[in-house]
Amino acid sequence: MFKPSPVQAVTFNQHSVFVKRDDLLHPQFSGNKARKFYHFLKHPQEGISTLVGSGSAQANSLYSLAALAQLNDWKCEFYVDHIPSWLQQNPCGNYQAAIDLGARIIEVSALQGQQQANLDDFMQRIVRPSLSPQQLLVPEGGRCEYAREGVVMLAEEIEQWQHEQNIGPLNVMLPAGTGTTALFLSEYFSQMNPCIEVFSCACVGDEDYLRLQFTQLNSNTNTHPHILPRPKKYHFGKLYKEHYQTWITLKQQTQIEFELLYDPIGWQCLDNFLSEQNSSIPTLYIHQGGLLGNQSMLARYRRKYPHIDS
Repeated sequence: MFKPSPVQAVTFNQHSVFVKRDDLLHPQFSGNKARKFYHFLKHPQEGISTLVGSGSAQANSLYSLAALAQLNDWKCEFYVDHIPSWLQQNPCGNYQAAIDLGARIIEVSALQGQQQANLDDFMQRIVRPSLSPQQLLVPEGGRCEYAREGVVMLAEEIEQWQHEQNIGPLNVMLPAGTGTTALFLSEYFSQMNPCIEVFSCACVGDEDYLRLQFTQLNSNTNTHPHILPRPKKYHFGKLYKEHYQTWITLKQQTQIEFELLYDPIGWQCLDNFLSEQNSSIPTLYIHQGGLLGNQSMLARYRRKYPHIDS
């Protein structure tokens, strides 16, 4: 279904790091979402007519689910809390691409009587009980057991590369939203290849929230990834000058475009970790894909920081 993504050696802030280029997996399924939704590509669901999801109007999962629905001749219904007025007026990125693929994007805050509704609560209280057998609900961010199959495939690719390069101990780093991919990777390696350790960092919520996400999927903390601390607290989706500057520096130093939401935090945490550690253990950073989302994020950053040349 996918060829293994290539691995590229780069230098960032004088640190030598390998990058697994999951952004190159597939035009419509790249990075984290390609791994999480791999199950649905490999095992088409019989009797399904509609794919149902939820999240941000600019989410990578919106575009990936819309593409998955089109490939299977399904409808796609995606619930969002709200659609920013600037995005409605200037549709771009994942939002526009999903619409082009036929996705129906439902704004919960605009529904009659739901102006104060929380999206998660709305999905649990209103949408989930009303689903028909022909509707398949994919939890926000792909946080479910379906994601395991694609993540195991990623783990096996990493092992194969490790063997081909004659590498012993290896650190694998990726930023986390729900933490699903990082957890499933860490579970796999703790059982199958303990010389590979998984590191992650919190991008949605704080470190305690990420630990809770791990525990809800697996209570065995011995199999959980190591969580690297962030330089400071961040509000998810908010624009930060240091994230923008990190993204620009990454592009200049590595010649690779990373996504703007998760990867800057991931690289900041990794940079601090490598600077503090005196270790010869190689590090493999997993590119999060989702570059289509940069269209809307970059437009926002350029409006807020017009003096910074990207």
